[in-house]
Amino acid sequence: MISAGDFRKGTTFEMDGDVWQIVDFQHVKPGKGAAFVRAKIRSVMTGANKDTTFNPSEKFQEARIETKEMQYLYNDGNLYYFMDSETYEQIPIEKDAVEEAIMYIKENDNATIKFYQGKPFNVAPPNFVELVVTETEPGVRGDTATGANKPATVETGATVQVPLFINEGDVIKIDTRSNEYLSRV
Repeated sequence: MISAGDFRKGTTFEMDGDVWQIVDFQHVKPGKGAAFVRAKIRSVMTGANKDTTFNPSEKFQEARIETKEMQYLYNDGNLYYFMDSETYEQIPIEKDAVEEAIMYIKENDNATIKFYQGKPFNVAPPNFVELVVTETEPGVRGDTATGANKPATVETGATVQVPLFINEGDVIKIDTRSNEYLSRV
């Protein structure tokens, strides 16, 4: 059990049948009345944010989130299969849990998977990936002084804004957190 007075950034706890993580918190001691904790919390399962206040003596069950590095193997429509590199155990994960991350993950690439009570709920790609450009418009010679960008589709299906000099077949480095082009490899 953890009390609201002991909240710190990153703490995970159970409340109202959901698991929440502290994004930001502030202990407030007004001139009149009792002290309280003002917190911004995020649902670990759905990603929804919420601002709320707690009495510092309120107690919550602390939630243990397990994180594993796993290898993406394949998908069969709605299920995506990942393998634990240590035990070689394969687990299927539903499409809604991997929807955002799968745009940057190729088969046999590693991903970080978060588990709560043995159930996977979040898949995160590596922060930086190198992917091949499969489709983009050709750049016009002499049109590079403006620093303009054009859309490019990479081998996993993600669309990224790239400089005009990038062509089909080029390997580019992408920051998956912001979906930004970083460099040509």
